[in-house]
Amino acid sequence: MWNKFLKNEKGFTGLEAAIVLVAFVVVAAVFSYVMLGAGFYTTQKSQEVVHTGVQQASSSVELSGDVVAKSDAGNTEIDTVTLFLQLTSGGSPVDMAKTLIVVSAPDIEPSELTLGAAADGDEFSIVTKYNGNTDSLIDRFEKFEISIDLDAVAAAAATPTTVGANDEFQLEIKPPQGATYTIQRQAPPSITDIMTLV
Repeated sequence: MWNKFLKNEKGFTGLEAAIVLVAFVVVAAVFSYVMLGAGFYTTQKSQEVVHTGVQQASSSVELSGDVVAKSDAGNTEIDTVTLFLQLTSGGSPVDMAKTLIVVSAPDIEPSELTLGAAADGDEFSIVTKYNGNTDSLIDRFEKFEISIDLDAVAAAAATPTTVGANDEFQLEIKPPQGATYTIQRQAPPSITDIMTLV
């Protein structure tokens, strides 16, 4: 009788199958967890790439209002250009101290201007900050009045030239992050003291 109990191994077959089944379930659960984690990581990285691409492709600043030009004493050329800049909708603050403005015209080689006093031809100046504080950041709801002395830019060039009647010129605003914002204007046929450029 004891021999019957000792040699009966029918219960072990079911137990072994249950152990193998539990092992398969555990392995499948771990594998699916790893796959889901990799999927979430990939989705997060692709979202970051899309957001970074949108920030780099869209401009951070935009023109607010007209571009106003002032002539020299003899009304023969454009002396200074004044424009107003603000943030684009949903844009992040732009540091004007790190922003370049490139001035170019058919007869003027491109000149990179940095923030300063606009005295030696390689600088532009912030005239007024509307709704602004003391820093050089264009924040939300702020507008900066920017002045560019084209006469000083032309004088600093190797071959001094000016922007006279019917001459075209271009301003490229290059913030530290985001796309370049380009402004193209043409001087009117008749130079006056103050002109609105369209």
